[in-house]
Amino acid sequence: VQLQACGGGLVQAGGSLRLSCVVSGRTYGTGWFRQAPGKEREFVAAITRSGGNTYYAESVKGRFTISGDNAKNTVYLQMNSLKPEDTAVYYCAVDLRRPYYYAQFESYDYWGQGTQVTVSS
Repeated sequence: VQLQACGGGLVQAGGSLRLSCVVSGRTYGTGWFRQAPGKEREFVAAITRSGGNTYYAESVKGRFTISGDNAKNTVYLQMNSLKPEDTAVYYCAVDLRRPYYYAQFESYDYWGQGTQVTVSS
């Protein structure tokens, strides 16, 4: 399984970005995590391959939307109303099977290389 994340960049507070994660291989769930300097990696959002279940951290609910396009083997993270505290390196990761503990990074089998998101105030 290989993952490639892209779409990060520099944006002003209140702006939007869309991250993409292209996944080769069959998976059960895909998650996005982020890690800011000096902080632990934290869960952001996750989706099952069927698309039937999505999950969000409280800090991004109502602002971020995770979605998947199985035909393109791609999972997206649409980020709106960005805040400076959203600044971090964002990683996508995949879990190959159930049980799927979507918020636990130990549950994931493969990780992408990360993409930087910087939100200026």
